[in-house]
Amino acid sequence: MGDLGEDILRLRIMPFELSQYLPILLMFVVAAGFAVTFIGLSQFVGQRKRTRTKLMPYECGKDPVGSARERFSVKFYLIAMIFILFDIEVIFLVPWAVVFRTLSLPQYGMRNLIFFEMLLFIALLAAGLIYVIKKGAFDWSMSARREAQAEARLLEESEARRVKKQAA
Repeated sequence: MGDLGEDILRLRIMPFELSQYLPILLMFVVAAGFAVTFIGLSQFVGQRKRTRTKLMPYECGKDPVGSARERFSVKFYLIAMIFILFDIEVIFLVPWAVVFRTLSLPQYGMRNLIFFEMLLFIALLAAGLIYVIKKGAFDWSMSARREAQAEARLLEESEARRVKKQAA
């Protein structure tokens, strides 16, 4: 119990040294320097050809023509959900990679279990990706665009019928 009291006392009298935070400050300065340098370089060196297409607003892959109240194809939301799903699942790989070496030490005896659990996790991710590819969620060819436009027309027609019914 005496050692705990000494440790607490040592922590209380430990002086605050700003120099310990210099590496963090240096990292922020270097990151800001890179950002400013490359943005400035692109402004001075980059080509500037102003075309009608480049000056149009960009609306997440959809041509910005027509009414702002237009419905989006379900495909846009599907891609967003797939991105979030795979992004979150890949985030789980980072903590596993950080602690894998520690947990695979002989005293824990879980090296094979932890390794095969992650292989199963990656296999499930790969199966999900293959399923999404087979379903054509990433197919943005002209035929997929026509299908999305046809779907949007059907949605507009059904919405118009619904509004017409409510008015009657």
